[in-house]
Amino acid sequence: MAPNTVEERTLSDEELRNFNLKELVSQQGDYTIFPDVQYPPLEPFEHDDPGKRADPTMASLFEKATKVEKVTPKLGTILYGLQLSELTEQQKSDLALLAAIRGVVFFKSQTITPYELVKLGEHYGPLHIHNAFGHPPHFPELSTIYYDRKSAVLQNKFRYYRSSDSWHTDISFEAQPGSISILKLDTIPPVGGDTSFADGYAAYDKLTPKMQQIVDGLSVVHTGEYHKKLAAAKGTPVRRPFIDHEHPLVRTHPITGMKSLFMSPIFASHIVGLSEHESDAILKLLNDHLIGGHDFQVRYKWDEDDVAFWDNRCTAHNATIDYFDEGLRHGYRVTAQGERPYFDPNSKSRYETEQEKTKLEN
Repeated sequence: MAPNTVEERTLSDEELRNFNLKELVSQQGDYTIFPDVQYPPLEPFEHDDPGKRADPTMASLFEKATKVEKVTPKLGTILYGLQLSELTEQQKSDLALLAAIRGVVFFKSQTITPYELVKLGEHYGPLHIHNAFGHPPHFPELSTIYYDRKSAVLQNKFRYYRSSDSWHTDISFEAQPGSISILKLDTIPPVGGDTSFADGYAAYDKLTPKMQQIVDGLSVVHTGEYHKKLAAAKGTPVRRPFIDHEHPLVRTHPITGMKSLFMSPIFASHIVGLSEHESDAILKLLNDHLIGGHDFQVRYKWDEDDVAFWDNRCTAHNATIDYFDEGLRHGYRVTAQGERPYFDPNSKSRYETEQEKTKLEN
């Protein structure tokens, strides 16, 4: 049976503020809707990154947090004692800088509502309304994190599926892909459903100088074929055509100025200017490099009401689909669009940046 494709009804602002998706999913199960409408093409825009307005010390965050914990030496930070729904404008901008440096920031025991998550996401750029994903009623900006464990389509999809096959950066198939993504999980199974993140700065640094010379300046075509096929299998509409876009394989981060390996395996089609077997060989090498790089990854075990806040420009991620027999995993995510990816040949790697900083300090 096809998922719900009915139109949404309009709610008052007060009703939207109080809309409770955790309660809704517990009452009726899959509430996700797939409106059969057509969205207009996305218009280009000039991205004003709030991370450029941040305090370099990020004192507004560190002085207010009750505890700051590194998940690994370079990737991932947990901030305790802060509520995302109560952040000041300065804290929001400082958080963009922290994510640009640390890749992903986690928050515990968050009370933020769907309405508040949308408002927070809007600080970082226009929120992407997905071409084909389902979303909650009244909130097209949210992507629902929910798998119906009784769905024959999904059971067939995941029976022989390895989660390592789904590494990506959010909406890299768009001309202006995701900058910041914010995900809240309000319901989790007792075990399973972890999310892994990989550090794009470190992935680049772990390539030899000769390989760095090869990948610098290469471009990759990103495509939405993955989502088109999934929508066709589920019988749900594609509301905006998926258009292929070309992005640099190594991108320069606009806040840190550092080089990051911009790998999005499920969306990367081919390398521009290479033959098919050359492109396939290099992409496979880099995919294996990313997936196998456990020394520059985080595998995060969720607690209920945790929020992950990550920068897609310097990370890749994937969810571990191992929990269907364990219980419900439910949440919702927003993704803000950023600048069109670019490569500055004068930009430096994180290793080079840190080496230069050390020399200056000495």
